[in-house]
Amino acid sequence: MSVAAATHPPATPRAGVPLLRFAVPLALVLVTAVFVSLPTSALPAWAWKYPLAWQAPLPAWISAFMKWLMETASLGLFTVRDLTRGVASALDAVLFAAKAVLATGVVQGAGASATTLVPPIPWFAMILASSAAAYAVGGRRLAFGMAAGLLYLAVFGQWASAMITLASVLVASVIGAAGGLLIGLACVRWRTLERLMSPLLDMAQTMPVFAYLLPMLILFGFGPASAMVATVIYALPPMVRVTIVAIRAVPEEIRELGVMSGCTRRQITWKMLVPSALPALMVGVNQVIMLSLNVVIIASMIGAGGLGWDVLAALRRLDIGGGLEAGLAITVLAVLLDRFAQAMAQRAERVAKEDGAGAAGRRLAVRAALVAALLLWIAAAVWPQIALYPDGWRLSTAPYWSQLVSWINVNFFSALDAIRTAALLNVLTPVKRFMLALPWPWVVALVMLAGWRLGGLRLALTTGAMTLFLAVVGLWQTSMLTVYLCGVAVVISVAIGVPIGVAAANRPRLWRVVEAVIDTLQTLPAFIYLIPIVMLFRVGDFTALIAIVLYAVAPAIRYTAHGVRRVPATLIEAGQMTGCSRRQLLTRIRLPLAAPDILLGLNQTIMLALSMLVITALVGTRDLGQETYMALSKADVGRGLVAGVCVAFIGMVADRLISAAAERLRRRTGLAA
Repeated sequence: MSVAAATHPPATPRAGVPLLRFAVPLALVLVTAVFVSLPTSALPAWAWKYPLAWQAPLPAWISAFMKWLMETASLGLFTVRDLTRGVASALDAVLFAAKAVLATGVVQGAGASATTLVPPIPWFAMILASSAAAYAVGGRRLAFGMAAGLLYLAVFGQWASAMITLASVLVASVIGAAGGLLIGLACVRWRTLERLMSPLLDMAQTMPVFAYLLPMLILFGFGPASAMVATVIYALPPMVRVTIVAIRAVPEEIRELGVMSGCTRRQITWKMLVPSALPALMVGVNQVIMLSLNVVIIASMIGAGGLGWDVLAALRRLDIGGGLEAGLAITVLAVLLDRFAQAMAQRAERVAKEDGAGAAGRRLAVRAALVAALLLWIAAAVWPQIALYPDGWRLSTAPYWSQLVSWINVNFFSALDAIRTAALLNVLTPVKRFMLALPWPWVVALVMLAGWRLGGLRLALTTGAMTLFLAVVGLWQTSMLTVYLCGVAVVISVAIGVPIGVAAANRPRLWRVVEAVIDTLQTLPAFIYLIPIVMLFRVGDFTALIAIVLYAVAPAIRYTAHGVRRVPATLIEAGQMTGCSRRQLLTRIRLPLAAPDILLGLNQTIMLALSMLVITALVGTRDLGQETYMALSKADVGRGLVAGVCVAFIGMVADRLISAAAERLRRRTGLAA
């Protein structure tokens, strides 16, 4: 985009162009308003409600297929059931070993007669060993942070549950990262495989975890192995995508050097391409760790245990203090693992700058610390009483949080109830009625028209087919309830996030504060938001709305700030030189050029809102999240999977349309690569 174009918009546009540009959208709005206002007798009954006879019995087909798979299907030497149960046993063995080291130790016998053969690593040895590893990877600052974070877990009584969670996350992250790397490398080599994997990865990322927990339970049985498989499926897609991008970004000269040196394809891949792409690959590992932590609470429902189970139990008891402390412990673990993974990604560059004497001293200190940790572990095995964290040293803020919520309820109940009632009567209920009053053929047509306008015929057919699927499987009304709650939450998130992002973009001090807040909001388990909100506003759509907004507002802030910062300084200077006011700089230069990034933030906000909708089913919503949750409680595989696919399709339709709009804006503003 030229400076002149940015600072001097056409002064006398053609009179007909604006009318032509807005005539079609205005006509569509008017027709939609007419449809909503029509009496039900004005259109055929099938236009308001998809006929039962036309619906595809997809849930029944899926349930029948799963039953055949587990009871009849055979692979020759063994059945599918034998295979899946064998995989579950292998995963259980790996997880058992990790938990034995970190949390439970090796025990012989059960109950009162159980004897501990090898104790788990004690808390002080774990802090010492982890700090040494952090020092080796990231230096003193990371080592201090690691020690402080782990000490927090011990002081606030979360050590045992945190170690169980850490064991699950470490095993799931290793499997997810390794699997994602291998699949990503295969996709780089075979383009056909990449095209086949792309929709599956989209589906895995957008489908609620609840939806495939049930098939995992049937395939792998009730227990930690099913939870781990579900966690890996949820966390693996980013690693695959990052691997594809990172390997393709390796300079072509490195490949050519390998070929000229006589390296085989395997040597080029593992000794040249993967090491060259390691910093970018570590970003994918980081994402796998974060997503694994996000699933720990949901996985706790099917036997994973750990901090997720503590949060879930606190939610059931409405114990805000206990839930917050367990949730903060998950946040501490997430921060520690995140910083450690980031330091590993930057390690190669830092080591290259370090002199020989400094590196030797660092290695000596790390080895001494690890030996000391091992000696402490042996000492704890000899004298078990020293391994226990003293009860007198423990702290807890749980009573204060509970008292704070009780005080707010006692003193501000009337005001809170008035806010809730006003929001329900003036915003939520009218929007819900509007969405439910729309004829399904008209919504499908609107989506196809938007797809055709933004991306052409192919996008129109794709988005139209996904939207039609919601009606064909008989979940149209439930899907519209999902769109209503998600839509209102996204609008509020953007209304809050965009101004904050604009205000903080070029103010470093303010941005540091905002970044700390949104990092905390994104790291806290989604369940945590529900506990105080339920206690203040009771169950229902308004409670779900607040929880969704808190969880989904972060991308709107982050992407807006990123987009505003990326506006070239030369264009801002040009605007200032031509006498633009601050408002004109914002509305005519910064926001238009940042619009593609803001749209991507909107995309991510929608994805987070959809993922949160499933969790808000616990507070009484009636959308697809509730449908999935009910299917899980009734062990109805087909019903749960179809509802999950509907959520995924809603997210994919939004993703495709917004991505096409962002790309179109980039081309229009001259920012496209």
